[in-house]
Amino acid sequence: MTHVVITGTGLYTPEHAVDNAALVAAFNTWVDAENHQHADAIGRGEREPLAHSSSEFIEKASGIKNRYVLDAQGILDPQRMRPKLPQRNNDEPSLQCEMATAAARHALAAARVDPADIELVIVACSNLERAYPAVAVEVQQALGTSGYGFDMNVACSSATFALETAANAIASGSIKRALVVNPEICSAHLNFRDRDSHFIFGDACTAIVLENSAIAAADEQFEILGTRLVTKFSNAIRNNAGFLSRVTDSDPLALDKLFVQEGRRVFKEVCPMVAKLITDHLASLELNGSDLKRMWLHQANQHMNDLIARKVLGYDPSAAQAPIILDRYANTSSAGSIIAFHLHREELVEGDIGVICSFGAGYSAGSVVVRRR
Repeated sequence: MTHVVITGTGLYTPEHAVDNAALVAAFNTWVDAENHQHADAIGRGEREPLAHSSSEFIEKASGIKNRYVLDAQGILDPQRMRPKLPQRNNDEPSLQCEMATAAARHALAAARVDPADIELVIVACSNLERAYPAVAVEVQQALGTSGYGFDMNVACSSATFALETAANAIASGSIKRALVVNPEICSAHLNFRDRDSHFIFGDACTAIVLENSAIAAADEQFEILGTRLVTKFSNAIRNNAGFLSRVTDSDPLALDKLFVQEGRRVFKEVCPMVAKLITDHLASLELNGSDLKRMWLHQANQHMNDLIARKVLGYDPSAAQAPIILDRYANTSSAGSIIAFHLHREELVEGDIGVICSFGAGYSAGSVVVRRR
């Protein structure tokens, strides 16, 4: 029987950090300008005045205090309020390829694997910067890996879905090593003029090396005991941007072409779905919540993570059992649970069991149960 192990992870963090205070200052400046411009309509009762945001509101609603982004200047400009990223020509590496290779090199070094020995590259993320050619094939060329590569998008669950795909390819014997990378440029699809969501996302990229355990040489190895995925269609989290926008004559700047969600509905519907996914997955492996030393959960909202962990464990989780990184990174979509795994696993010992779980639009959710070897 082939055992699949995670032997290395990597993380790329953009250099620009934006805390809540800076984000709120830009947002409130824009709000004041809008309310001043439409003062007459507001006075006549024809228009509701826009409300200020605050650091306290953001932290209470989400647990987020900071985020890293590829460009802060454009986001913090009240007249722009979106990143300003120069378009690259076709002979330059794409932004996502650049992020992916940076994270991948750290993961490969940790795994003690030469890029040429990687036979599969999966770029899995919530937004791809182009339709084709696949970013994964560009990453394959940039790193010098062999075999093949392809892109995958299951929104915030992309990383765990890609982990199952890569693990299955290794378990079947078709390949021996795979690389999964998650270059998330979430700031590009966020509406920084929406009070309910302007603080949610940050940018980052993670990378994971998976191998057949028989050839793995890394000192640190996590065996994948099992994977389980679930999807259920919902419009509660949606982005309508797409290549058909130009032929449907829709407004490319319309609000629905950016991230839109019904937050309370998502909380109510997703938390029990994810808790059941993890619980049922553990039971199928003859495990239960008490066997988990660590839960590396999707980093969208601390209240969601606390509730899911409590349902699985049967008690309130400690900070060590369900580590939070969203206070520093905000929601980095599919990269979030992998950042948590990357930063919070060193003290685990042989035999310790944990679960990597991501969830989001779709709805979609993925559970990957691992054991320290």
